[in-house]
Amino acid sequence: MAAATRKVLGIVLAGGEGKRLMPLTLDRAKPAVPFGGHYRLIDFALSNLMNSGLRQVVVLTQYKSHSLDRHISQLWRMSGMFNSYVTSVPAQQRLGKRWYLGSADAILQSLNLVYDEKPDYIVVVGADHVYRMDFEAMLEAHIASGAECTVAAIRQPISLANQFGVIDVDPAQPDSIRDFLEKPADPQGLPDSPGEVLASMGNYIFTTDALVDAVLKDGERTDSNHDMGGDIVPYFVEKGTAGVYDLKYNDVPGSTARDRSYWRDVGTIESYFDAHQDLISVLPIFNLYNNEWPIFSRQDNMPPAKFTRDARGTLSTVIDSIVSLGTVISGAHIERSVVGTRASVDSGAMVTDSIAFDDARISKGATVRRAILDKNVVVEAGATVGVDAELDRLRGFTVTDTGITVVGKNVCVTRGLKSR
Repeated sequence: MAAATRKVLGIVLAGGEGKRLMPLTLDRAKPAVPFGGHYRLIDFALSNLMNSGLRQVVVLTQYKSHSLDRHISQLWRMSGMFNSYVTSVPAQQRLGKRWYLGSADAILQSLNLVYDEKPDYIVVVGADHVYRMDFEAMLEAHIASGAECTVAAIRQPISLANQFGVIDVDPAQPDSIRDFLEKPADPQGLPDSPGEVLASMGNYIFTTDALVDAVLKDGERTDSNHDMGGDIVPYFVEKGTAGVYDLKYNDVPGSTARDRSYWRDVGTIESYFDAHQDLISVLPIFNLYNNEWPIFSRQDNMPPAKFTRDARGTLSTVIDSIVSLGTVISGAHIERSVVGTRASVDSGAMVTDSIAFDDARISKGATVRRAILDKNVVVEAGATVGVDAELDRLRGFTVTDTGITVVGKNVCVTRGLKSR
């Protein structure tokens, strides 16, 4: 089928709760969590789809979806010409008064969208991963293979296999999935690289009729978790019609050797924090500055970031950091950090190895170290965050096992025990 005549529908699964990212998901859906200064996590999935030429995309939402729905409606508006759209679709309860039971059930309950659009192929992606990928190239491979289901995969060290869903390939047919292993303890390495395995990225392409048939059958099962990776993909593997697409062969324009096969699941505070650290080195592990494959997001009408001396003439110093529009740094020191829009960091303040969301206020002489500050957090003069883990816990802040302190939305951090 010619590229000009085939129809492709993009489905973004954005209904998860994101419990492991609490408190960042206390008041918002996981795909709406800010990332990298002024992006939202969902911007990476949608930018990849747009850059790949997909123009009909639905976003299936569920939990705490208000800010996510607002972001999509304000940023991802399409003209409507040539049937182009990105639209959020909340849980519709078309099959009874219940929430989505899983990602496969989300598609089952939204089949009216498929019936209306009548696509030849369906691209299904998650909404909470940071990566670049050309789905047009994956679609070409899917069509050429004759598979009904193709799973995107990234190479990972075999020592990390117990952290992923691992794709076991047939050495005689390395593009064919022989088995799908959930966090295996002792998997077999790849035929061309025994020290690596293929881990599922949570992105799939299906021939439409095959996917519709699969989710309808899955919906009738009482022993299913109704999950795309856990139930639908194994269904196609058992049929012998599941293929794998290795991200190694995905050539994204403008990518560098350093970030070419970057993919990170930011499902925990630690992985979310580490992904930000990947942005800020001189040669970033993930490069936000690839103009050939841009990551789109909302661009507010704000002035540039400003760096000034304080009243005593002390210079601002910013090292290996990202500072977003509208932010003012006055005689402060920022290092290895990402600062969101409209923030302020005042005289003598020290911010290191940290992430500050939009409208954060870090006052004179305050210290923020290895911390994440949600929107509208105020750190009062002389107060500290991330310096004393026990004090942070007593204040009610989340402190991870690796020592990352997370301060929730709208909190004012004082010098004493209590914050408000």
